[in-house]
Amino acid sequence: MGEGAVTRAQRDVTAGEGFMKKLSDFADDINKCSKCGKCQEVCPVYKLTGNDCAVSRGKFVILQGVLKGELKLSKTIEKYLDLCLKCGKCKDFCPSDIDVCEIFNTAKHEYVKNRPYGKITRFLQSSMVFNKILNTFQKINGFFNHQPLKQIHNDKKIKLLYFKGCANTINPKSEIAMKKVLSHFDVELIEQDFECCGVPFLSSGNLERYEEVKKHNIELLKGDYNYIITDCASCESALKDYYKNTKDLNEPNIINICHFLAIQDKKFIFKKHLKVTFHKPCHLKSDAFLKPLLSRCENIEYIEAKDYDECCGFAGEFAIRNPKLSMKMTKQKAKNLADTGADVILTACPSCIIGIHQGFLGKKHSKIMNIIEFLARADKIIQNK
Repeated sequence: MGEGAVTRAQRDVTAGEGFMKKLSDFADDINKCSKCGKCQEVCPVYKLTGNDCAVSRGKFVILQGVLKGELKLSKTIEKYLDLCLKCGKCKDFCPSDIDVCEIFNTAKHEYVKNRPYGKITRFLQSSMVFNKILNTFQKINGFFNHQPLKQIHNDKKIKLLYFKGCANTINPKSEIAMKKVLSHFDVELIEQDFECCGVPFLSSGNLERYEEVKKHNIELLKGDYNYIITDCASCESALKDYYKNTKDLNEPNIINICHFLAIQDKKFIFKKHLKVTFHKPCHLKSDAFLKPLLSRCENIEYIEAKDYDECCGFAGEFAIRNPKLSMKMTKQKAKNLADTGADVILTACPSCIIGIHQGFLGKKHSKIMNIIEFLARADKIIQNK
């Protein structure tokens, strides 16, 4: 174990209190990698490049060198750290259950924290700047069309706490659609003054800002709610990750809005027959809701796309730092979706919507939208008999 390292148990106790981990804290996890190559089987980037530095085992070899003092974190190592979609597939298939993304985010943080562009990034992502930009969008959107869900507060209603997310603050299409759909349900929708879930901060190595928003949001997630809902897969994943290393905090019931709708007894009536397909975002914890929900959509035919659960290739900063790879992946994703002949392409993540649009760049394509937006276009929403 590297000097200054702490045990996993110690990290578990302190993670909920905003404990800032160091790369040396993960020495045991990095050394635990057996180099079995399972990550190669599932990594979308490795499948395209054949570059062993694209997968976790290759990066772990590099980071072992850093921990031993044989290497220093450098621009080249940062490039390899950024050669990652953060899709989490390697962790899901890792026999040693190593939290790969957390290690890479920590290594990235240690490299960029004293770099000039790292300081600029932290300034732009500070609450003073970042929140001011979001508040400006919120005021503009509120002026034009932002209406709250009309509801009567009583103890019998299902209480839903809504985590809106930054995408809805900038462009509230999904939020408006969700509130339209929920107006047909006996629910009480509660909103709090949440900050960004923190995913952009993790990607850029700004762990201080991530811990700040995590602490703020955890406080607001406390309360007597039946469900905490979101319409963004990345937000759902981030909120659940707040609790992954904490034994002193009870994880609330955080689900995608479509998961909630799938367990309600309603039917969505579409007058026109439509064929739809679905892209599963990497951050969507489960798409078990999809087929049950679409089965209650009258006149809707679901066609599963090839590799529907493979990463779209956009993945936020990945597209900026690896534009050629990102374009290649988004084009393949677009082709697989187009091959279904679907009238509408559905997903559950605003970044994936951008990625799919990128894949179709310059080509005619079907409508692409969040699944909650699609459900809001139903001609009727009625009780399922």
